[in-house]
Amino acid sequence: MCGIALTVSGIRIHISSTPFVSTSSHRQSENLLLCLDELKAALRRRGPDSLGVKKVILQHNVSCEYQISSFIQHHDDDTLLCSENKDADGELQFIGATLQLRGTVPLVQPLVDASRNILVYNGEIFGGLELASDCNDAEFLMKTLEGCCSCGSCLTGYCVKCGKGSITDVLSTIKGPWAIVYWQESSRTLWFGRDAFGRRSLLVHWPTENDSTFVLSSVSPVSPAQQAPENEAHNGIEFRSYWEELPCGIYSMHMDASNSNGYLVGDVQIHEYTNSILKELIKWERFSIEPSSENLQTSNHKFSRRQQDVHSASLETVQYEADSTQTAIPMRAHMLLNVLKESVIRRTSLYTIYQEVISGIRHEKFVPVAILFSGGLDSMILAALLDQCLDPSYEIDLLNVSFDGELAPDRKSAKAGLKELKRVAPSRRWRLVEIDAYLSDLGFETSHVMSLINPASTYMDLNIGIALWLASGGDGWVFDEDDNNGIHARIKYKSNARILLVGSGADEQCAGYGRHRTSFRRGSWLGLHEEMKLDMQRIWKRNLGRDDRCIADNGKEARFPFLDEDVIRVLLDIPLWEVANLDQPSGIGDKKILREVAELLGLYEAAVLPKRAIQFGSRIARESNRKNFGSNRAANQASAGSVRICRKSNFG
Repeated sequence: MCGIALTVSGIRIHISSTPFVSTSSHRQSENLLLCLDELKAALRRRGPDSLGVKKVILQHNVSCEYQISSFIQHHDDDTLLCSENKDADGELQFIGATLQLRGTVPLVQPLVDASRNILVYNGEIFGGLELASDCNDAEFLMKTLEGCCSCGSCLTGYCVKCGKGSITDVLSTIKGPWAIVYWQESSRTLWFGRDAFGRRSLLVHWPTENDSTFVLSSVSPVSPAQQAPENEAHNGIEFRSYWEELPCGIYSMHMDASNSNGYLVGDVQIHEYTNSILKELIKWERFSIEPSSENLQTSNHKFSRRQQDVHSASLETVQYEADSTQTAIPMRAHMLLNVLKESVIRRTSLYTIYQEVISGIRHEKFVPVAILFSGGLDSMILAALLDQCLDPSYEIDLLNVSFDGELAPDRKSAKAGLKELKRVAPSRRWRLVEIDAYLSDLGFETSHVMSLINPASTYMDLNIGIALWLASGGDGWVFDEDDNNGIHARIKYKSNARILLVGSGADEQCAGYGRHRTSFRRGSWLGLHEEMKLDMQRIWKRNLGRDDRCIADNGKEARFPFLDEDVIRVLLDIPLWEVANLDQPSGIGDKKILREVAELLGLYEAAVLPKRAIQFGSRIARESNRKNFGSNRAANQASAGSVRICRKSNFG
């Protein structure tokens, strides 16, 4: 996980070719003075291992052709970044903070190669490109991009003119989460973007009437001092948040001065991903949507038979590998289990862990991977799979947050889930980390999380953000199971795991939300499919950017096994009625195929748990409703979850 940022000044940026940006000449953003020191501090919380700065100064050559020359300034960590160069036409300032999770030697971003290309990269390469097990992702990508076409005549595919591939092709090939800013020196082109599902945050400030600076950043450094409601117009001026989520895609900005009366101009273009398989995943089309009566009859018959087997198996003490329920579960669930396991392996294999981190901690104290754990279906599946993928000598931390002590539903299900995990994986040492919080005590913390969720701005976003931020911090209590007196003492504990497995994407792909049942009731199978498709195509904006910023602020990296490209592909290949059957009750028909996967793993109790969102399971939503609306009833009447927070208010 890294924190990356770019500021561009002194360049007139044309964004008319970018369909996601308002082109109104009257467009204004909130009045935010961006402090680079605060930006660096926010990035360093994401990447505590190192921080670096590189500045590219663009100048005109003294010629009528207005050719551009550039030179790079190198800055130490404590160098002031606001120094001016009066002779410069434009400045590009790259900032990179690194949480090193891979490689054998320390890495400091931004990276600069022999051709004076510059890279800041926040991502993991889990497939598509072949890199050695001891290689760092950013270093490997830098070398790969250096060999790409720079003649400008070919932005995609193989360039016949220079005999090289394109940057767009390289980025489209990567399997895994990424956000990138890359300066290609020879073509005077800036490349930036994020992966097709938005698994890594990248915020953008497009130039406006009142602020011509172009900014990219992994995180918002501070809460804005003021904010006009989104899309509210005053005297014909359109106000927007200072920050926007950069829509998923690959962008380029070519710097030119030849036709601009001597001014430097950056022309922004967006490029489609070129990988045909990835493009199919983006469309998110399923071929088998509406079942025939025979399909449903067969599916219901298998379900009834399996329920009987599960009931019998849950009363016995046999190992789940020999369980008869496996013979009744459709082969597609076995396929999904296999691809999910591969996804977890990619994200937790120890060769992806920076060896210097391991060497600095006693082996028996090193916990490489933790799980954001509610004890629900998704986190139980991830825990059981992680046990199969991780060396048995390592402990696994299960991070559980509660705003109502032992009474919160997620705390109860987490303790029940721990017992079930001990049954299916008795040789593993599991550590349930109980993170207790009280909303009334979180003054500064609440204000801090408000800056992290920005530009998201509803009470629901804030509730989820606080819960994720506290859970990923891993600062809680555990029961000491080694107590010789037989009395398990509750002791203070802070997880040092840098990698966190998160169940994001399971509900969107397997119909886990209440609105999916509503869509099914209103529009049958086609209505359900369209709602799930909408969820997947907007997950980058509604969920993942926000979640990434809240988790990464603790110097942790969130990894999403359910959003692996191969997992998405397999789920799309499965008929919808095998993924979910919302004619059946909650806890049975929703996420049907994941319940079958849980049964294959021997997780019979988890297989029938209903969906419960973190803000409700941890009870932060209840406490927030009481504090800000007086009662749950008043909050429900006001549709509190979608109410925007007034940033001038003292929420803390």
